Amino acid sequence: MRIYEPESKVLKALSGTGIALLMDVGNGALTSLANDPSAAPAWVKANVQPYPGVSFRYIAVGNEVMDSAGQKTILPAMKNVQAALAAAGLGGSVKVSTSLRFDVVTDTFPPSNGVFADLDYMGPILDFLASTGAPLLANVYPYFAYKGDPQNIKLNYATFVPGTTVNDDGNGLTYTNLFDAMVDSIYAALEDANKPGVKVVVSESGWPSASGFGATEQNAQAYNQGLIKHVGNGTPKRSGPLETYVFAMFNENLKTGEPTENHFGLFNPDKSPAYSISF
Repeated sequence: MRIYEPESKVLKALSGTGIALLMDVGNGALTSLANDPSAAPAWVKANVQPYPGVSFRYIAVGNEVMDSAGQKTILPAMKNVQAALAAAGLGGSVKVSTSLRFDVVTDTFPPSNGVFADLDYMGPILDFLASTGAPLLANVYPYFAYKGDPQNIKLNYATFVPGTTVNDDGNGLTYTNLFDAMVDSIYAALEDANKPGVKVVVSESGWPSASGFGATEQNAQAYNQGLIKHVGNGTPKRSGPLETYVFAMFNENLKTGEPTENHFGLFNPDKSPAYSISF
């Protein structure tokens, strides 16, 4: 499960369940965590140590931070949170990373061409992840790729419906869905950055069910059910289970932005299913 900032009621509910948790620090905390030596120990003391029954898996320091000022805070904040966890005796069990928007990778078609758009930014972060054994967290959305280029990307290919194949002459692999192609472009970028050993965790993926181009219950159900069935096998480039988080549990009726942003949930705010899905 993933939550986007510490929430005591949620953490209390998760205690003792054995459900592994990816918890964000919240983007608003980045500046203090990077610059105030006391902030990270205080954050760990307030939000991690009081909940020994919670199976903390990862701490995400920043989610889709794209502005240059914000990006400069990420690595120092990651290092400070890592040090604070280690001081609390949790350095081995809880990994620290940051959750990236997919477009930190460029030249993603074919997948074997994938490279990081800004290695000056990503290189030191990858060094940190490699040194600690933490994964790279990536938000991967075939929906937005399809929405941006429906002339060249088939809906079936974007939603795990069989029938479309794409060959990558660069790596000799064949792709039957866009999700695999996008994830494998991240692996290619890691290889290009000389960090092939850094693991990838898909920290968000989903499809909206209403209020926008291609946003229907049928498409959302096809994508998310296909995703759930598929990720246990990995990708053409990397076989084996690929840890993936479905975005999101609930439709967010108060969320601002594009209308589709209200409709990524598997459930409605009243807890009724948005559409049928099976795990």
